Amino acid sequence: MTDKKPPRDPKRIQKKIHLKTRNKRSISSARWLERQLNDPYVVAAKDAGFHSRAAFKIQQINDELDIFKPGMKIIDLGAAPGGWTQVACEIVSPGKNGGKVVAIDYLEMKPVAEAEFIQMDFMDDRAPDLLKNAIGGKAHIVMSDMAPPTMGHRETDHIRIMALAEAAYEFAKEVLLPGGTFLCKVFQGGSEKDLLLAMKKDFTKVKHVKPPASRKDSSEMYVVALGFRG
Repeated sequence: MTDKKPPRDPKRIQKKIHLKTRNKRSISSARWLERQLNDPYVVAAKDAGFHSRAAFKIQQINDELDIFKPGMKIIDLGAAPGGWTQVACEIVSPGKNGGKVVAIDYLEMKPVAEAEFIQMDFMDDRAPDLLKNAIGGKAHIVMSDMAPPTMGHRETDHIRIMALAEAAYEFAKEVLLPGGTFLCKVFQGGSEKDLLLAMKKDFTKVKHVKPPASRKDSSEMYVVALGFRG
Protein backbone atom coordinates (compact mmCIF):
# COMPACT_ATOMS: atom_id res chain seq x y z
CA MET A 1 0.00 0.00 0.00
CA THR A 2 1.04 3.54 -0.58
CA ASP A 3 0.25 6.45 1.70
CA LYS A 4 -1.24 8.37 -1.20
CA LYS A 5 -4.99 8.77 -0.94
CA PRO A 6 -6.46 7.28 -4.12
CA PRO A 7 -9.00 9.15 -6.23
CA ARG A 8 -12.58 8.21 -5.41
CA ASP A 9 -13.89 8.55 -8.97
CA PRO A 10 -11.10 7.81 -11.44
CA LYS A 11 -11.49 9.33 -14.89
CA ARG A 12 -10.39 7.63 -18.05
CA ILE A 13 -7.53 9.75 -19.33
CA GLN A 14 -5.61 7.27 -21.45
CA LYS A 15 -6.38 6.54 -25.08
CA LYS A 16 -8.31 3.37 -25.76
CA ILE A 17 -5.99 0.37 -25.97
CA HIS A 18 -6.52 -2.25 -28.67
CA LEU A 19 -4.94 -5.69 -28.41
CA LYS A 20 -2.36 -6.52 -31.01
CA THR A 21 -2.85 -10.20 -30.18
CA ARG A 22 -6.66 -10.10 -30.50
CA ASN A 23 -6.69 -12.58 -33.42
CA LYS A 24 -4.82 -15.14 -31.31
CA ARG A 25 -7.40 -15.09 -28.49
CA SER A 26 -10.99 -16.19 -28.11
CA ILE A 27 -13.54 -13.42 -28.57
CA SER A 28 -14.54 -13.50 -24.90
CA SER A 29 -10.93 -13.49 -23.72
CA ALA A 30 -10.02 -10.56 -25.98
CA ARG A 31 -13.05 -8.54 -24.88
CA TRP A 32 -12.29 -9.15 -21.19
CA LEU A 33 -8.63 -8.16 -21.54
CA GLU A 34 -9.42 -5.01 -23.54
CA ARG A 35 -12.01 -4.02 -20.94
CA GLN A 36 -9.44 -4.48 -18.16
CA LEU A 37 -6.79 -2.47 -20.00
CA ASN A 38 -9.22 0.39 -20.63
CA ASP A 39 -10.96 0.38 -17.25
CA PRO A 40 -10.09 3.59 -15.31
CA TYR A 41 -10.66 1.86 -11.97
CA VAL A 42 -8.20 -0.90 -12.85
CA VAL A 43 -5.59 1.74 -13.69
CA ALA A 44 -6.34 3.77 -10.55
CA ALA A 45 -6.23 0.67 -8.32
CA LYS A 46 -2.79 -0.20 -9.64
CA ASP A 47 -1.55 3.35 -9.09
CA ALA A 48 -2.92 3.41 -5.53
CA GLY A 49 -1.50 0.02 -4.56
CA PHE A 50 -4.87 -1.67 -4.20
CA HIS A 51 -5.11 -5.38 -4.93
CA SER A 52 -8.18 -4.87 -7.14
CA ARG A 53 -10.59 -2.31 -8.58
CA ALA A 54 -13.17 -3.59 -6.07
CA ALA A 55 -11.51 -1.38 -3.45
CA PHE A 56 -13.25 1.58 -5.04
CA LYS A 57 -16.64 -0.13 -4.73
CA ILE A 58 -16.34 -0.51 -0.98
CA GLN A 59 -14.92 3.01 -0.63
CA GLN A 60 -17.91 4.42 -2.48
CA ILE A 61 -20.39 2.36 -0.45
CA ASN A 62 -18.76 3.65 2.73
CA ASP A 63 -18.78 7.22 1.42
CA GLU A 64 -22.55 6.92 1.01
CA LEU A 65 -23.45 5.03 4.19
CA ASP A 66 -20.51 5.63 6.58
CA ILE A 67 -20.49 2.06 7.86
CA PHE A 68 -16.81 1.69 8.84
CA LYS A 69 -15.44 3.17 12.06
CA PRO A 70 -12.01 2.94 13.72
CA GLY A 71 -11.75 0.03 16.14
CA MET A 72 -14.44 -2.14 14.55
CA LYS A 73 -14.25 -5.90 14.10
CA ILE A 74 -14.91 -6.86 10.49
CA ILE A 75 -15.21 -10.21 8.69
CA ASP A 76 -14.63 -10.20 4.92
CA LEU A 77 -16.07 -13.23 3.08
CA GLY A 78 -14.74 -14.04 -0.39
CA ALA A 79 -11.96 -11.55 0.20
CA ALA A 80 -9.44 -12.34 -2.57
CA PRO A 81 -7.71 -10.54 -4.12
CA GLY A 82 -8.06 -8.25 -1.11
CA GLY A 83 -9.27 -4.81 -2.17
CA TRP A 84 -12.09 -4.72 0.39
CA THR A 85 -9.79 -5.99 3.12
CA GLN A 86 -7.30 -3.21 2.39
CA VAL A 87 -9.94 -0.48 2.63
CA ALA A 88 -11.36 -1.96 5.85
CA CYS A 89 -7.90 -2.04 7.44
CA GLU A 90 -7.15 1.54 6.40
CA ILE A 91 -10.28 2.81 8.16
CA VAL A 92 -10.42 0.44 11.13
CA SER A 93 -6.69 0.72 11.86
CA PRO A 94 -6.58 -2.48 13.96
CA GLY A 95 -3.10 -1.90 15.36
CA LYS A 96 -3.96 1.58 16.59
CA ASN A 97 -7.59 1.26 17.63
CA GLY A 98 -7.95 -2.32 18.80
CA GLY A 99 -10.24 -3.48 16.03
CA LYS A 100 -9.73 -6.54 13.87
CA VAL A 101 -10.17 -7.52 10.22
CA VAL A 102 -10.44 -11.22 9.33
CA ALA A 103 -10.68 -12.30 5.70
CA ILE A 104 -11.43 -15.67 4.13
CA ASP A 105 -11.25 -17.07 0.59
CA TYR A 106 -10.38 -20.38 -1.04
CA LEU A 107 -8.09 -18.45 -3.39
CA GLU A 108 -4.66 -17.18 -2.42
CA MET A 109 -4.42 -13.54 -1.39
CA LYS A 110 -1.42 -11.29 -1.06
CA PRO A 111 -0.89 -10.25 2.58
CA VAL A 112 -2.72 -7.17 3.80
CA ALA A 113 -1.12 -5.34 6.72
CA GLU A 114 -3.04 -5.79 9.99
CA ALA A 115 -5.50 -8.32 8.51
CA GLU A 116 -5.72 -12.02 9.34
CA PHE A 117 -6.34 -14.21 6.29
CA ILE A 118 -7.77 -17.72 6.29
CA GLN A 119 -7.37 -19.61 3.03
CA MET A 120 -10.44 -21.83 3.00
CA ASP A 121 -13.76 -22.14 1.21
CA PHE A 122 -16.37 -20.33 3.28
CA MET A 123 -18.78 -23.19 2.51
CA ASP A 124 -16.46 -25.61 4.33
CA ASP A 125 -18.22 -26.74 7.52
CA ARG A 126 -15.18 -25.70 9.57
CA ALA A 127 -15.10 -22.11 8.29
CA PRO A 128 -17.72 -20.44 10.55
CA ASP A 129 -16.06 -21.57 13.78
CA LEU A 130 -12.61 -20.63 12.52
CA LEU A 131 -13.87 -17.15 11.67
CA LYS A 132 -15.56 -16.74 15.05
CA ASN A 133 -12.40 -17.77 16.86
CA ALA A 134 -10.25 -15.48 14.70
CA ILE A 135 -12.45 -12.41 15.27
CA GLY A 136 -12.59 -13.16 18.99
CA GLY A 137 -16.35 -13.33 19.53
CA LYS A 138 -18.75 -10.97 17.78
CA ALA A 139 -18.26 -8.64 14.79
CA HIS A 140 -19.53 -5.17 13.90
CA ILE A 141 -19.65 -5.89 10.16
CA VAL A 142 -19.88 -8.98 7.98
CA MET A 143 -19.30 -8.19 4.32
CA SER A 144 -19.39 -10.56 1.38
CA ASP A 145 -18.23 -10.06 -2.18
CA MET A 146 -18.49 -13.80 -2.85
CA ALA A 147 -19.46 -14.99 -6.31
CA PRO A 148 -19.18 -18.51 -7.74
CA PRO A 149 -17.53 -19.20 -11.10
CA THR A 150 -20.15 -18.52 -13.76
CA MET A 151 -21.67 -21.38 -15.75
CA GLY A 152 -22.87 -19.19 -18.61
CA HIS A 153 -26.52 -19.89 -17.84
CA ARG A 154 -28.07 -16.75 -16.32
CA GLU A 155 -30.72 -18.42 -14.15
CA THR A 156 -28.31 -21.03 -12.82
CA ASP A 157 -25.63 -18.45 -12.08
CA HIS A 158 -28.16 -16.31 -10.23
CA ILE A 159 -29.32 -19.22 -8.07
CA ARG A 160 -25.72 -20.10 -7.19
CA ILE A 161 -24.75 -16.59 -6.12
CA MET A 162 -27.94 -16.24 -4.08
CA ALA A 163 -27.08 -19.51 -2.31
CA LEU A 164 -23.77 -17.93 -1.25
CA ALA A 165 -25.53 -14.73 -0.18
CA GLU A 166 -27.98 -16.70 1.96
CA ALA A 167 -25.15 -18.68 3.57
CA ALA A 168 -23.32 -15.45 4.34
CA TYR A 169 -26.50 -14.00 5.84
CA GLU A 170 -27.06 -16.99 8.11
CA PHE A 171 -23.48 -16.67 9.34
CA ALA A 172 -23.88 -12.92 9.86
CA LYS A 173 -26.89 -13.49 12.11
CA GLU A 174 -24.75 -15.74 14.31
CA VAL A 175 -21.77 -13.44 14.64
CA LEU A 176 -23.00 -9.83 14.42
CA LEU A 177 -23.26 -7.56 17.42
CA PRO A 178 -26.56 -5.75 18.00
CA GLY A 179 -26.58 -2.72 15.71
CA GLY A 180 -24.19 -4.47 13.31
CA THR A 181 -24.10 -4.32 9.52
CA PHE A 182 -24.33 -6.97 6.81
CA LEU A 183 -23.17 -6.07 3.31
CA CYS A 184 -23.48 -8.52 0.44
CA LYS A 185 -23.20 -8.70 -3.33
CA VAL A 186 -26.29 -9.91 -5.16
CA PHE A 187 -27.39 -9.98 -8.79
CA GLN A 188 -30.76 -8.74 -9.95
CA GLY A 189 -32.90 -11.66 -10.99
CA GLY A 190 -35.91 -12.08 -8.74
CA SER A 191 -34.87 -14.77 -6.26
CA GLU A 192 -33.28 -12.24 -3.92
CA LYS A 193 -36.72 -11.12 -2.69
CA ASP A 194 -36.97 -13.76 0.05
CA LEU A 195 -33.55 -12.78 1.36
CA LEU A 196 -34.52 -9.11 1.42
CA LEU A 197 -37.71 -9.86 3.33
CA ALA A 198 -35.71 -11.75 5.96
CA MET A 199 -33.25 -8.89 6.27
CA LYS A 200 -36.02 -6.37 6.84
CA LYS A 201 -37.17 -8.42 9.84
CA ASP A 202 -33.69 -8.72 11.33
CA PHE A 203 -32.35 -5.22 10.62
CA THR A 204 -33.74 -1.73 11.08
CA LYS A 205 -32.84 -0.58 7.57
CA VAL A 206 -32.06 -2.34 4.27
CA LYS A 207 -30.69 -0.49 1.24
CA HIS A 208 -29.64 -1.35 -2.30
CA VAL A 209 -26.45 0.30 -3.52
CA LYS A 210 -24.77 0.21 -6.94
CA PRO A 211 -21.51 2.13 -6.53
CA PRO A 212 -20.11 4.01 -9.54
CA ALA A 213 -17.20 1.54 -9.72
CA SER A 214 -19.64 -1.28 -10.57
CA ARG A 215 -19.69 -1.68 -14.31
CA LYS A 216 -22.84 -0.32 -15.91
CA ASP A 217 -23.37 -3.46 -17.97
CA SER A 218 -23.22 -5.68 -14.88
CA SER A 219 -26.35 -6.78 -13.01
CA GLU A 220 -24.41 -6.83 -9.75
CA MET A 221 -25.52 -4.64 -6.89
CA TYR A 222 -25.01 -4.60 -3.15
CA VAL A 223 -27.53 -4.95 -0.38
CA VAL A 224 -26.61 -3.27 2.90
CA ALA A 225 -28.53 -4.21 6.04
CA LEU A 226 -28.02 -1.75 8.91
CA GLY A 227 -28.90 -1.99 12.59
CA PHE A 228 -28.96 -5.70 13.40
CA ARG A 229 -31.70 -6.34 15.94
CA GLY A 230 -29.76 -9.18 17.59
